[in-house]
Amino acid sequence: MLIVETIARIRREHFIKGKTIKEIARDLKVSRNTVRKVLRSGKTLFEYERSIQPRPKLGRWAAELDELLAANAAKSAREQLTLIRIFEELRGRGYDGGYDAVRRYARRWSKERGQSTAAAMFR
Repeated sequence: MLIVETIARIRREHFIKGKTIKEIARDLKVSRNTVRKVLRSGKTLFEYERSIQPRPKLGRWAAELDELLAANAAKSAREQLTLIRIFEELRGRGYDGGYDAVRRYARRWSKERGQSTAAAMFR
């Protein structure tokens, strides 16, 4: 994401000081395409935000992963499985995706679950 100061500096370097795109890119450590985009457009803010995070491999397995995580959370701390073990259990059932997707999903799941239990405790 480019901030307003960087965009202003790119324009100042090019239009006032007369530097080339290549020189600006080298000095500011941004790509030449980014410098071109800033110079050609009149925008003052460039940002990209993904509206929907695609999960092509994990999507079908979300329900089973929810069950595994819920069953694991119900166990005592000594008996709980690590995320690697949960991932291996999911792989045994036929999941062919990566561990990182499972880890991110589990973190979000536990965060959401923690917020809901905290809200229930303070009511």
